[in-house]
Amino acid sequence: MDLLNTLVDKGLRRELPTREEALAVLATSDDDLLDVVAAAGKVRRQWFGRRVKLNYLVNLKSGLCPEDCSYCSQRLGSKAEILKYTWLKPDEASQAAAAGVAGGAKRVCLVASGRGPTDRDVDRVAQTIAAVKEANEGVEVCACLGLLSDGQAERLRGAGADAYNHNLNTSEATYAGITKTHTYADRVDTVQKAHAAGLSACSGLIAGMGESDEDLVDVVFSLRELDPDSVPVNFLIPMEGTPLAKEWNLTPQRCLRILAMVRFVCPDAEVRIAGGREVHLRSMQPLALNLANSIFLGDYLTSEGQAGKADLDMIADAGFVVEGADEVTLPEHRVDAAAGCGSHAARGCGSHEGQGCGSHEGGGGCGPCGTSEPAAESDEARTDPVAEPNEARTDLVAVRRRGAGTDLAPNA
Repeated sequence: MDLLNTLVDKGLRRELPTREEALAVLATSDDDLLDVVAAAGKVRRQWFGRRVKLNYLVNLKSGLCPEDCSYCSQRLGSKAEILKYTWLKPDEASQAAAAGVAGGAKRVCLVASGRGPTDRDVDRVAQTIAAVKEANEGVEVCACLGLLSDGQAERLRGAGADAYNHNLNTSEATYAGITKTHTYADRVDTVQKAHAAGLSACSGLIAGMGESDEDLVDVVFSLRELDPDSVPVNFLIPMEGTPLAKEWNLTPQRCLRILAMVRFVCPDAEVRIAGGREVHLRSMQPLALNLANSIFLGDYLTSEGQAGKADLDMIADAGFVVEGADEVTLPEHRVDAAAGCGSHAARGCGSHEGQGCGSHEGGGGCGPCGTSEPAAESDEARTDPVAEPNEARTDLVAVRRRGAGTDLAPNA
C-alpha cells in the first residue's frame, strides 16, 4: 500500500503524517491489518529495537476522588466495588514497588486519586520517592498525582522524580462530555508544567469511550504537539458502577489500528500499552508488541491485569526482550535534547529542548499492580467460552483485591 510506505518513510524521518493519513490507518480493513502492523513495526524497531520496557503501578491512595471522570472507578459517585484506602506509608509503597522491580520493571509509577496534590501531599510523595529509590537502586520513578499547582513539579523533581504522568485522555472537542470538574486546558497545563520543570512528561489517551476516529486523531496530534516522552494508550475498562460501564466498542483489530496510528504520529516516543490490553487485545497482545515498546507489568490501579509471569512469557515468546535497568529507553536524539534542557537524561527519560506513568483507572490523578497468580475466581471467569466480536467481555474485568492496600501478595 502506498499509504503504508509513505507512513514508514515519515516515521523513520520523525516527520508528522497528515491528518488524512492518520485517519486512513484507522479506516484500513481487517484484510490489511497485518500489513499495517508490519509497517508500524518497522518504525518501532528503528527507534526501539526489540526491547520492551516494563512499568509497575503502585496505587498510593485508592478511591475517594472528588472528580467526576466518567471512565473512572474512583470517581465521585462511583458505585464500583473497588478497594478504598488513604495514603500508603512510604515503607508500604516501597515494599509494593519492590515486587514490580523484582519482576523486571525499571519504572515505578506512583499514583494517587484526587484533583491534585496539596503541598503536604507533595511532601508525603517526596518521602515515598526517597524510600522507593533507596530500596531499589537505579529505578525510575514517575509520579501521577493529578493537576499540578505552580512550583509542585519542581519540588517533585527535586525529590528525585524522573517523570510525571497526566493523560489528555480524549480530544478537546469531546472532553467536556467525559469530565466536568476540570477542563482539557487544565490537563495540558499540567503536562507543560512537568516539561518546564525538567521532568520527563508522560501523557496519553483512552480509546473506547464512544469517540470517533477524528477524536482519536485529534488527541494523538495534540500529544505530538506537547511532545511527551511516553504515550500510554489505554483501552477503556468498562467497570460496573461507572457511567461508561456499557461502552464496549473495541475489538482486538481496532486496538491494533489505534496503536499503529499512535506509532506513526509519535514514532520516537515510548508508546505504552496501558490499561485494558488484557480485556480488549486478548490473544492479540503479542502482536501489539510490534507497535508499542512498553507495557505495565501485572495489575492496574483498581483492576486485575495479566499475571506478571504471563507478561514475561508473552514478551519472550513473541521474540522481544525485556529492557534492562542499564539500558536507555529513548533514542539518542531525545536524550541529547533532554541533556540540553537539564532534565534527567542519564536514563533517557528527559523532555525535549525548547518545550515548556499511566492507566485510565486513576481519579484526578488519572495515571493509569504486584508475585501471586490471579485469584481463583478470576481464573475461572477467564476460561469462559470466547465471545463474539463486539460482545461485552465482562468476564475479563476483575476488581483488584491484592497488592497495595491489602495484606495479599501483589501480582508482578
